[in-house]
Amino acid sequence: MARLEYIEKANTDKQIFDSLNNVSKKWFKGKFDKFSEAQRYSMLNIRDRKNILVSSPTGSGKTLSAFGSILNYLVELDEKDELEDKIYAVYVSPLKALVRDVEVNLKNPLEEMEEIAGRKFGIRVGMRTGDTTPSERAKMAKKVPHILVTTPETLAIILTSPKFVENFSALEFLVVDEIHALTNKRGVYLSLTLERLNDFSLIEPVRIGLSATISPLEEIAKFLVGKGRDCLIADVKLKKEIEIDLDFPGKNILDAESFESQKEFYRLLDEVIDDNKTTLIFTNTRAATERIIHNLDLNFPGKYVDLIGAHHSSMSKDKRFEIEDKLRKGELKVVVSSTSLELGIDIGSIDVVILLKSPKSVSRALQRIGRAGHKLHDRPRGKFIVLDRDDLIECGVMMKEMIEKKIDKAEISKNALDVLAQQIYGMAISRIWDVEEMLKVIRKSYCYSDLSREDFFSVVSYLAGDYALEHRHVYAKIWYNEETGEVGKKGRMSRDNDLNFVRNFFKMVKNSFLKGWV
Repeated sequence: MARLEYIEKANTDKQIFDSLNNVSKKWFKGKFDKFSEAQRYSMLNIRDRKNILVSSPTGSGKTLSAFGSILNYLVELDEKDELEDKIYAVYVSPLKALVRDVEVNLKNPLEEMEEIAGRKFGIRVGMRTGDTTPSERAKMAKKVPHILVTTPETLAIILTSPKFVENFSALEFLVVDEIHALTNKRGVYLSLTLERLNDFSLIEPVRIGLSATISPLEEIAKFLVGKGRDCLIADVKLKKEIEIDLDFPGKNILDAESFESQKEFYRLLDEVIDDNKTTLIFTNTRAATERIIHNLDLNFPGKYVDLIGAHHSSMSKDKRFEIEDKLRKGELKVVVSSTSLELGIDIGSIDVVILLKSPKSVSRALQRIGRAGHKLHDRPRGKFIVLDRDDLIECGVMMKEMIEKKIDKAEISKNALDVLAQQIYGMAISRIWDVEEMLKVIRKSYCYSDLSREDFFSVVSYLAGDYALEHRHVYAKIWYNEETGEVGKKGRMSRDNDLNFVRNFFKMVKNSFLKGWV
């Protein structure tokens, strides 16, 4: 019987320092006065290979709590000349910008540790996302990284590459960051990918989940580790008092959408921006992001030239990287974003966050406002600006819930057959499966732990073309032999088809999420 156990007592700084090698110890002591609470709860447990979910507010040192012990372990292997050409750790994040951020923040500590050691390490960190070029992917295949930093979608595609998956045969660490942002179908998809990854490894990798404030933690822990595995839960409650306000343009909320109030709205935005060094404005759509920037420039000609930037996932990676770098360096006065900056990206110091319209959940509001005061002891500041009565009531209730520290509960989808179809197809591409073994791997995912045989075989039959849907341009993608009980890919071009299937599937998930279906 799997056990979920809350950690009652954190380790001391001395206990953690005593566990580190000399290089890691000197680096930590040179960078920090002491370990954060998140690190005290997790670092020794990760060293001891225990599955763990670390839940703590934004800016509490969660990422380093995961990588502190991993880097220490790899440095020790390098010193003993025992570092192998294989992937030791996989870090998965739901956002490409955060993936790039972590890659940078892993390479910098390694370089600083090399200075302390007085020599170069052989430890390699590699990033693989949709932005990775073919030449970069080819280099990675020849010289495999010891730490692979990636996204859920890219990891699933990697698992269809027969040669590259051999590097996962002795995977030891699996880090899932921002797990609170993966409680939708995208997370369901990832849960199956993790089980497939686990199946490739000859050993059971330790699973490390990093989450901002979310509820219920027991459910998220089960989602992280899957069926039949124990998990520790570190519920780190930092006493960060949030400064939150609410306003609307004009004197009466009934007139907030009038033409006169629209001018007042931009005057209100300008006033908040003027009062702070750096302001981050969140909208709920990309179109609104572009509209806010255009109208600020229209209402205040020349004032925001070179001081304002947009950031959303439809922009090119070069433009996104440019905005992130300028934000870190303090070169921008204001950045307007849809959702792409709401996770824990290292974007420097933000003074205040403005939320335009309701973010639709308390946890999302906390995550966005947490971008201000992202450092350990800084105080987050946020302001709702609403434009109608519905938003006024909704945001007012959210403010009350935030002040009372009440978090809306996450609901994880179970037995989603559209996601299952995609993953069965991907599994068939990787190798020929015994159908019972395939079902066993799928059921290890918490999201499919009670999947019925009837539903499983109906999806297999659909993918094998048993429903004769060619007239609707739905063709068989796998074959299933009932006599031998084997399942495999159909056709030589399956992997290329799979890439398109993955892209189309996530386009569907993204669209349904925007419409409120996911």
